[in-house]
Amino acid sequence: MSSLFSLTSLSSSCSSIGWSCSSWYLQQTGFLPNGQTRIKTHSKTKCFTKATLSFSDPILVKAARGEPVSRPPAWMMRQAGRYMAVYRKLAEKHPSFRERSETTDLIVEISLQPWKAFHPDGVIIFSDILTPLPAFGVPFDIEEVRGPVIQSPIRSEEGLKALHPIDFEKLHFVGESLRILRQEVGEGAAVLGFVGAPWTIATYIVEGGTTRTYTTIKSMCHTAPHVLRALLSHLTQAISDYVVYQVESGAQCVQIFDSWGGQLPPDMWDQWSKPYIEEIVVAVKKKCPQTPLVLYINGNGGFLERMKGTGVDVIGLDWTVDMADGRRRLGNDISIQGNVDPAYLFSPLPALTDEIQRVARCAGQKGHILNLGHGVLVGTPEDAVAHFFDVARTLEYDTLSENISHERSKVVV
Repeated sequence: MSSLFSLTSLSSSCSSIGWSCSSWYLQQTGFLPNGQTRIKTHSKTKCFTKATLSFSDPILVKAARGEPVSRPPAWMMRQAGRYMAVYRKLAEKHPSFRERSETTDLIVEISLQPWKAFHPDGVIIFSDILTPLPAFGVPFDIEEVRGPVIQSPIRSEEGLKALHPIDFEKLHFVGESLRILRQEVGEGAAVLGFVGAPWTIATYIVEGGTTRTYTTIKSMCHTAPHVLRALLSHLTQAISDYVVYQVESGAQCVQIFDSWGGQLPPDMWDQWSKPYIEEIVVAVKKKCPQTPLVLYINGNGGFLERMKGTGVDVIGLDWTVDMADGRRRLGNDISIQGNVDPAYLFSPLPALTDEIQRVARCAGQKGHILNLGHGVLVGTPEDAVAHFFDVARTLEYDTLSENISHERSKVVV
């Protein structure tokens, strides 16, 4: 466990909430003083039922709902991946990303790699936002240099004919993996699912893969709006069903990535992304009312208030938004996630410690999930990731009422 650094050196702009070092995390995370863990693993099963797992909600789920917790839970976007030596070794044996992300045993093994190494409060399934595409009629490949490639982009009414309702038989590996992860993780962490937002998924389907300009799909907003609306509506239904499928398979919290929503002007996002996310939230809440939903947009500084209007439970902030400013803009009636700059993990550990503590203090007394403001970068030192979680476990909210009142007085609801 890393040593603690004095909070008095932190920015005074966020100094109204106090922190203290405590052994509380030892009980909450299952760590024992000798470094061992009381987390138990279970044999793999074919199905998941509430009767199988009757644990209380993990700290991450409680924080996502805005319920009182003793510290901010922590996980990292892209926490399983190439920065880990164990992942790179596995990838040498299984060089195809599609194989790694669509084979149950490999999904589970990769998803658990950071859990075994760092014990984050959230274990996210190793998958991709494009994984469900073939299940509703859009085949794709992943090429070494180009990345995802869709050979038959949808840009016309004729192209829409290929779409069909989502077939979960073609996504059995997702459901199986989530069920196994719930068994393996047990009470130790929340199992997280994720999906891409309709607009973001549509960018790949229309552009035929990745793009830097988004000119084709942005032009469609004006040249073929009826086609784009039909595509987005189909994606909305498929993604809604996919979220419910993940929850029924064991996901306790689901993140919606509108990764390329930030490529739209805010008024265009209001028209071409927000309504479809709202539909997903309504549909999921109707069937899974207790499951928190997180919304993340890359480059979301101009979208925070609009994101809140979608009805999600948690807004993920990227690192370009000041956490204190984000909390003021969003208010205390919604949870927030983030937002340490991933580049801080390349800094000296004391600087990383200070930034973690600053971000957490600025986020307030509750409703905060500590995370990065983007995914873990390739080449990130594993020691820095371990330090991130070590520091996160030492944080404890100060319950001094005067500090809480002072912080709330600064928030503009």
